[in-house]
Order: sequence, then structure tokens, then C-alpha cells
Amino acid sequence: AGFDDSHTRSFYQLLIKNGDCLVNGKTVKPSYKVKAGDEVFIKEIPLKEVDIEPEDILLDILYEDSDLLIVNKPKDMVVHPAPGHEKGTLVNAVMYHCKNDLSGINGELRPGIVHRIDKDTTGSLIICKNDETHVAIAEQIKEHSVNRIYEGIIVGNPKDDTGVINGPIGRNEKDRKKMAINHKNGKDACTHYEIIERYKGYAYARFKLETGRTHQIRVHMASIGHPILGDPLYGGESKKFKTEGQVLHARIIGFIHPRSKEYIEVEAPLPAYFTHLLEVMRGL
Repeated sequence: AGFDDSHTRSFYQLLIKNGDCLVNGKTVKPSYKVKAGDEVFIKEIPLKEVDIEPEDILLDILYEDSDLLIVNKPKDMVVHPAPGHEKGTLVNAVMYHCKNDLSGINGELRPGIVHRIDKDTTGSLIICKNDETHVAIAEQIKEHSVNRIYEGIIVGNPKDDTGVINGPIGRNEKDRKKMAINHKNGKDACTHYEIIERYKGYAYARFKLETGRTHQIRVHMASIGHPILGDPLYGGESKKFKTEGQVLHARIIGFIHPRSKEYIEVEAPLPAYFTHLLEVMRGL
């Protein structure tokens, strides 16, 4: 079905996988080819009621239309409510901004959220206003076709100006709060890095993601001995600078808009603390 008048193909594939689409009273695989005379039943999926309080929190909106918006997430803002962070999250803010226009496909705790970035990572994040957009963007993320470029300050100076890190990422088996390169239970992950500027003991770097695993850049850079400055989990903390978490910013996000089919690319300017740090680094 077309995007304009119905749901996407991916949406129906999800219904089939969840057992909410029956053919002749039975569940089938998404690859099943419908024959003449088949009776197809599609269960109506009600939107889940969410017990999250909308909050009037100022959002830095980089792009918005009737299907989605892209926000520049500030530092120390959690993306979605969780124990200990029930209020003040990005979801609380976008629920107020979008009123009833948010996708519900990710469940009741994350309306509109199709991907996420860590609490102390700043930058561009897509929010979906309807399920069709959500499914279509999620499909692009799954296929690794979304252009995601980050920038950060790393500890030390890599020998080469560019490099590629391949290493499957999964839970750290000794510390469940951390991720790690895990060849046994990890998922494939690939990060490209490029040094923008070098300083005394540090470097300003750009990262391009082929995959989007949890803590991917942080784990990969730490694995080659150059953790992100300020990272409390992966060895980047420094008494020399007050960083309040990792110095990492989701600079650019680009994707095919599900409705217009045109490529959209949005750039989030560096936060003030980041640009200040760069000036300090240049003076070392």
C-alpha cells in the first residue's frame, strides 16, 4: 500500500510477525504469497495509552513537518522516561509540543522515539509523528542507510588521520552497565573515524556510523586506546577538564523522507561547552 493512503509494507510485515494479520484464520510468514480466494484478516491495533506527563520544556527544533521533527538534544537530557527519570525527558517535552501527533509503535514508554542517543551525548534526534513514518525510518535505520555523523574529542592522538574500527558490540559480561567488543554475543558494528584537529594529548574527531549499536563510538574508540574525553564508563574521564560526561555530539543526520522520497540532511551546531573546550585545547 502507498504511504499517502494507507500503511507501509514494513508496517504490515510487523503486523504479520506479531500475529496480528491472519490468512484463512492462520498466521503466515511475511513472504507468503496471497492467492485468489484467500481471506485476510488484519487486527485493529489500538494506540496504547501513555502515562507520561507532557511538560512545557523548550526544544531546539532543527526541522519539522507534518510527519516528523528533528531536535537538537541538550546535554544531560534523558531521551525517554525510566525509573529515576520520569520527568524532564525528551519524550515529556515532545508530547507537549506535538500534543496527540506522535507515533505509538515503540510502546507506551517511547512515543515517537525511533532511535536514541545517550543522556550526555548532544545533537540531532528524529521524532516521528505517526506510525507510518516510524516504521519507514526504523527500516532505514535497520538497513544502515541513515547517514549519521558524530563529532567528539578523544584522549590521545591516533597514528593515522583516518581509520575503520570493526568489532561486534554486546553487553560486557563482567559489568552489565557497560557494553564491550563481544565476539561471542555481540552484533556487528563498524565505525569510521577521521581526525579534524590535533592538540597536545587530545584530538577533535569525526565519526561516521555504519551501524548504530549502543555506546558504539564510545566502545570502539576506547578499544583502540583513544576513549571519548569525559566518558565515565570507558576510561575517558580527565581531572584536567570538567566535562559532565562524554564530549560527543550527533552532528549530522540524513535520510530519505518517507512521504516526499527526497533526501533530507540536518546539521546540529556544536553546543557552547564543546566549542569552548576546542578553544581551550587549541591553547594547550
